[in-house]
Amino acid sequence: MKKGNLINSEISSVVAKMGHTDMLVIADSGLPIPDEVQRIDLALTKNVPAMLDTLKVILTELEVEEVIIAKEMPDKSPRIYNAIKEILKNVSITMVAHEEFKDITKNAKAIIRTGEFTPYANIILKSGVTF
Repeated sequence: MKKGNLINSEISSVVAKMGHTDMLVIADSGLPIPDEVQRIDLALTKNVPAMLDTLKVILTELEVEEVIIAKEMPDKSPRIYNAIKEILKNVSITMVAHEEFKDITKNAKAIIRTGEFTPYANIILKSGVTF
């Protein structure tokens, strides 16, 4: 049995296959997911699981060098934004318009849909390297 924190087999597989600058998206329950991108649906009910909880677990296994968020997040969802800044203290944060964010997700390896019901609670994780 897997010993680490991340026990979801689909997410573990995607993380294991990621290379430098590959992207993984953690999304709220409303983000549209392009048909051509792998969907990993964790949503059970309103706010379960939460986006931030999902992010924290994934960060135990994925080296991240940059994140991309919607520039609307700080104003519309300051709690999520401040938590991301705290969790990812030493990681570069790039902000783009929400429409551009949705366009970028087309290039992700996978999109993980959470039960999050907070507007703009979406994040793109760009894989770093451990060496």
